[in-house]
Amino acid sequence: MQHPKEIEGQRYRETFGRCFEDFHVGDIYEHRPGRTITETDNIWFTLLTMNTHPLHFDKSYAAKSEFKQPLVNSCLTLSMVVGMSVSDVSQQAIGNLGWNDIKLTAPVFVGDTIYAESEVLGKRESSSRPTQGIVTVRTIGKKADGVQFMSFERTVLVPKRGHAIEQ
Repeated sequence: MQHPKEIEGQRYRETFGRCFEDFHVGDIYEHRPGRTITETDNIWFTLLTMNTHPLHFDKSYAAKSEFKQPLVNSCLTLSMVVGMSVSDVSQQAIGNLGWNDIKLTAPVFVGDTIYAESEVLGKRESSSRPTQGIVTVRTIGKKADGVQFMSFERTVLVPKRGHAIEQ
């Protein structure tokens, strides 16, 4: 969520994110932009994370699998989907409090374009931090053709309005 902040006169600073009061249970945020995954993305991420499974970077090996082609590393798609949600869900967050119920429901391949959306499942004021609140969202990843390939729940600690760090 973009909130331009007037600095002075006709000067504005672009800001993103939501404070606790901006979240409403049942709201759904469609995160944009989407991202088309490249072979380089998949190979570099797989090797950087020391994942040695050849299904992610060996075309000959992958051709013998049920998929007949390399799979995109699911940790890469998770990272991309989370990244897509940051400007709406956690740009102002103090921290992530937990990740639950991560499900991988369809394969993702090089060349697929992915999108994400999040639904606000719950929110409550922090009992120990009066200037902060706790928000839980369910985020799903979808391919451009509408096939859902991932879902998870994430809980974040966010500031109340007037208590966020100035950007």
